Amino acid sequence: MKDRSSGGIRYPWDTPPEEGSAIEVADGILWIRLPLPMKLDHVNIYALDDGEGWTIVDTGFASNRGKALWSRLMDGPLAGKPITRVIVTHHHPDHIGMAGWLQSEHGADLTTTRTAWLMGRMLQLDEQPTPSAETIRFWQRCGMDPAILERRKTERPFNFADCVAPLPLGYSRIQQGDTISAGGRTWDIHIGNGHAPEHATLWSRDDPVILAGDQILPSISSNIGVYATEPEADPVADWLEACERLSTIARDDHLVLGGHKLPFTGLPLRLHQLIENHHGALRRLEAHLDTPHSAGDCFAPLFKRSIGDGEYGLALVEAMAHCQHLWHEGRATRTLNDQGAWVFQATG
Repeated sequence: MKDRSSGGIRYPWDTPPEEGSAIEVADGILWIRLPLPMKLDHVNIYALDDGEGWTIVDTGFASNRGKALWSRLMDGPLAGKPITRVIVTHHHPDHIGMAGWLQSEHGADLTTTRTAWLMGRMLQLDEQPTPSAETIRFWQRCGMDPAILERRKTERPFNFADCVAPLPLGYSRIQQGDTISAGGRTWDIHIGNGHAPEHATLWSRDDPVILAGDQILPSISSNIGVYATEPEADPVADWLEACERLSTIARDDHLVLGGHKLPFTGLPLRLHQLIENHHGALRRLEAHLDTPHSAGDCFAPLFKRSIGDGEYGLALVEAMAHCQHLWHEGRATRTLNDQGAWVFQATG
């Protein structure tokens, strides 16, 4: 354990737990890291000691490797005690992927928000060998690079079923204002949005600990994207509202246990950074839209770095989210061009 800081944000641990091991980050709370097969190569999960068993917060991808790692964890850091409950912060596959397996194979109860459960269950059942017509049209609306679009038309798209275990019927709902007991603590539920709809965060009443999922991360910003499932959405507005609301209860001594990267303190500053990062991106984008552009032509002002093929999809939906936010606010107009892309232009 080493306490290092970065501009008021402090990282009590500078080294994550090794695969198959755990670090106790607070009394009765274990930090565990699981691998992901992507550029962001890990997800953090947390085990809360309930005495006779464990409550697990988030689960990692469903895979044979994931199952083997969970079995190793159960025999190792979890000391052979059963996993009796799984809390899922939001529906993304690296967080909900193994929840159904822990239910069906190990008898755990699932607790999550209604939207997370419905989205996870619906998307897990919606398996497609090639992209749907609606998805292709949405990519066109975003201004996807034509060469990438042609290639992706015939490729198998990302499917939840590829990395999310089937979710059995039944769960326990949590929502804004609820409390839940786990790990010898009472937790207040505060709902975030933007990165994922109805994203649960848990704030301990008994010590300054927050289980934040992907709603609050250090050193990286959560992806804020528009998707074909809700093409007119404004997740940037949802994100800013959630960050501003959570800022009113944030304290410097809160230990934030997020879904990626390292646990940290200095939450008020971090929320301020997350808010200002997006306002700054929107100002740069608005200046860029002095001349008309599709979302696919707006990577440079938003990200200020080159975007590789592996990041292209997430960059595209985030660019669309920011262009569309300006449109929703009346700061930009949009028209369809001959290629079927929305072209945005600043009104100022």
